[in-house]
Formats: sequence, structure tokens, C-alpha cells
Amino acid sequence: MHRDLPPPELIDSDAALGRALETIAAHGEIAVDTEADSFFSYREKVCLVQITAGEHDWVVDPLAGVDLTPLGRMFADPGKVKVFHDGEYDILILKRDWRFEFKNLFDTRIAEAALGVESPGLAAVLRARFGVELDKSMQRSDWSARPLSAKQIQYARFDTHFLTALMHEQRRELAARDRAMIVEGECLRLERLQASEPVFSADDFVKIKGARNLDFAAQRRLRELYALRHELASAADLPAFKVLGNDVLYAIAERDPHTLAELERVPGFSPKQSRRLGEPVLRALEHAYELGPLERTPTPPARDGTDTLDEPEVELHERLKEWRRQRGVELGVDSALVLNRHVLLRLAKRRPSTLAELGEIEGLMPWQRERYGAHLIETIARAWNEIPKESGVRRRRRGPRR
Repeated sequence: MHRDLPPPELIDSDAALGRALETIAAHGEIAVDTEADSFFSYREKVCLVQITAGEHDWVVDPLAGVDLTPLGRMFADPGKVKVFHDGEYDILILKRDWRFEFKNLFDTRIAEAALGVESPGLAAVLRARFGVELDKSMQRSDWSARPLSAKQIQYARFDTHFLTALMHEQRRELAARDRAMIVEGECLRLERLQASEPVFSADDFVKIKGARNLDFAAQRRLRELYALRHELASAADLPAFKVLGNDVLYAIAERDPHTLAELERVPGFSPKQSRRLGEPVLRALEHAYELGPLERTPTPPARDGTDTLDEPEVELHERLKEWRRQRGVELGVDSALVLNRHVLLRLAKRRPSTLAELGEIEGLMPWQRERYGAHLIETIARAWNEIPKESGVRRRRRGPRR
């Protein structure tokens, strides 16, 4: 289906981007994707922006010195549809690095999920709908390396080339099944996303598998090793896993080697790593000894925010999750499309008892209020009456006893 396509245009200058935007301006539907280098850099960066308008594909190279700022007007134009597939990461990184704003988004992955498709990844969707087989061999490519290969450029263009046609098919099906509002609500959420720089915390070592099962002395060692890895990865501009893997950090912390010879016997710690990292690792272990065992296992914030709830609110949150799961089964979609986790948390905290109060819940979409409003209020009231209320003290998640 795509063998006779003209080659994409590689944009490697501001002048070329200006000419491309003149052509793009004539189109009301623009497909967009990005390629970043998160597998090769400590702080990932946008290495390519792919754009399709009509039958024309462009691959914009910001690493060639192209200023992406002129794309901002297009992204913020409510008169033009910007089509992404699984665009949350792309939108966040573009917002973070260029402060772009987005209006009138359509996400084809969200649309596919709203239609009940179990495998909404782009390769599977294009195969099922258009008989197109995407070459995914470049998926883990180093997009920061230059020059780009012809294979990389071809791979990049196919991430956007079919998205507009896909959107048109999906829109017809969504309208026929009365599900367009699900996609509209989720795309509004994408527009409102706030980008922020990740903040490193050494206490995040507890996310390493098995960390909570270590004694407090070993947890201290793991914490110091985790902080060392962050320092080394940042200095070398490498992703943390390319400095030392989690399994190696855990093994070192558990075994507590005191010499290079002992360190080299740790599974996964190679002689090459010993030459480069042996001394810093031993110093980190010595520092852990000086600091002494942790007093308690750190508790990082829960991803779903439930660590901000007291015990009755946590129980209400669980019952609302079950209510959401049942609605997802009825619709044949992922339950997150019924209510996202942020809205679920706000409902558990505020416990609206009227439609007016429900309307004040941030992120709750009009279609959700219309379809589920009365049922939600009834569910919250019934559950809250059934849940035992004790002291109302904030819950505290505990680590293993020592």
C-alpha cells in the first residue's frame, strides 16, 4: 500500500521549515509524532518531529539547528486538528522544551481503545485496518545520532502518514456507537497536561524490586548506590540503567562487598564496570556505613494519590474503582476511559452529594455527569454510609518490621 509513496522531506534548516509550514497552512488536519532519545540520554530530548498533511510527509530535525518555535502557532490553532497516536509523551516533551500549547487534538490510540480494541498500538491497528506492515526495527534506534539513515527517515514518516485516514475511519465508528465524547474528553485532558521537570529523590530506591525486603542497613546501602548512579548517569548523560541495572544495585546492597575483589564477584558487575565504577561504588558503601542503617523504609507518594486519603476515604476509593471497573466491562473499554484516576481521587476526597457538587469536580466531563452523575452520587452515599469511620487519621503505609 505504501511502496509507491514519494520520499519524505527532511527539514534541516529554518528556511525549509518555513516553506513546509506554508504548505501545511492549507490543510485542516495535521498528523504529528516525535522521536526522542530516552534510551540513550539521561535527560531525553526531541530528536525529530514528524508531520503529515495531505499526502506530504516531513521529518523535522531540531538537532540540525532547526528552531521549532514556528510550530507553536500550528499546535495552538483551534481551527486545525492535530492527530497523534498515543500522544501524551510527545505532548509533554514538546510542552516541556518549547512551552507549546495544544488545541483541537485527536488521539487515534485513545479512539481505538474507546472502540474496545484490545491492542491499540499503531503497528497492530494499521495492520488490522489497512493491511500495512510497519517495520519496527528502528523502534529503539538512537535518534540523536547523526547522520540519520534512510531507514530511520522512512521509519519515522510512517508514524504519521496514515493517522489522518485512521482518524476518519474512527470518527465514523465512534459516532455510530455514541463514543465520540469519550475521545473528546480524553483529548481535552491531553491539552491541559502540565509539563514539569522530573525531580530526583534518593528515596525512590524503594521502587527497586525487593528493596522493601532488605534490612535497614542494606536499604541504606541501596539508597546510597541509587544516589551514586543518578550522579554518574547525569554526568555522563546516560540513562540510569546503562550505568548500573537495578538488579546489580540490589545485589551489591545485599552482599555488601568491602573490596574490589568482592565487588567483582557480584553477579552482573563486570570487570569493565569494576575498572570504571569500582572505587565510587566502594566509597558509596563506606558512606552508607558511616550514616548507619535507615530508621524506617521511605514511602514515596502513591502514583494514584491514595496516600493523601484517610482510611475511610481509601475504602471509598476502592469501591469507586470497582464501580468504574464494572462500567468499563459494560462498555467494553478500559476502565480509565470511564473515569481517569485523578477524577476518581477527587470523588473519594470530596464525596459530592448533589449534581451541583458533582459538577464542581475538576476533570469530570459533561458526558460523564450526564450518563453517570445520579449513579455516582448514589454509589458514593451508599458506600460512605457502609464504611466504618474510626479516628480519621491519615493512613500510613509501613515497611517491613525490623
